[in-house]
Amino acid sequence: GFRDRRLRLGGKMKRRGKGYRAGLAKVDRTQRYLLEEGLRLVNETARAKFDETVEMAVRLGVDPRQADQNVRGTVVLPHGMGKTVRVLAFAKGEKEREAQEAGADFVGAEDLIKKISEGWLDFDKAVATPDMMGAVSKIGKILGPRGLMPNPKTGTVSLDIAKAVKEIKAGKLEFRVDKAGIIHVPIGKATFGAEKLLDNARTVLTSILRAKPASAKGNYVLGVTLSTTMGPGVKIDLSQVRALAA
Repeated sequence: GFRDRRLRLGGKMKRRGKGYRAGLAKVDRTQRYLLEEGLRLVNETARAKFDETVEMAVRLGVDPRQADQNVRGTVVLPHGMGKTVRVLAFAKGEKEREAQEAGADFVGAEDLIKKISEGWLDFDKAVATPDMMGAVSKIGKILGPRGLMPNPKTGTVSLDIAKAVKEIKAGKLEFRVDKAGIIHVPIGKATFGAEKLLDNARTVLTSILRAKPASAKGNYVLGVTLSTTMGPGVKIDLSQVRALAA
């Protein structure tokens, strides 16, 4: 029954690899680190055979159920994300050519909509010109839940389709607070080294601070944690984050 399942799950939790435990031993769970130290530690605990992504989780003092406290925005990482983002552009005619020249991986209109409705999803981001949105909305049920639906608020629906494509290719990210009041943002790869990661982290934090809703009361940033895909979380000293806000 439930207890057996819980024991099984518990057993699974305990069997975390030697590498994870070694990483955990380096991290003092009660300590809050400066960003620089935190990133150095995160790099030291990265141990997977692939180049791990470094993620920042920012816990906010907002109520995401209130529409006016639903924090979201976009940020261009100064050093990019360290991976090639495959961009699809919904565009016709002259705009189709502009998107292609800007470096979009896939460009088209009804042909792409048909392909996606049949199950094809080999791209990471989608942009569209405003005139295409009526047709694109037909596949909203497919794109929406996967975070692929173009949206004017994040600049992915735009007449300047070339700019939209170039920004994403340069490392533009969207962030959004989840139901638990936390924003999860990738800030690069472990191999970037601490300096580039620090630049990216500061840029992301500054964007999140700028997105503070006017109606948010009390402390806005309640916690910041850094981790790699497979490593333990490292807590960051908030005085440094508040200094960025100033």
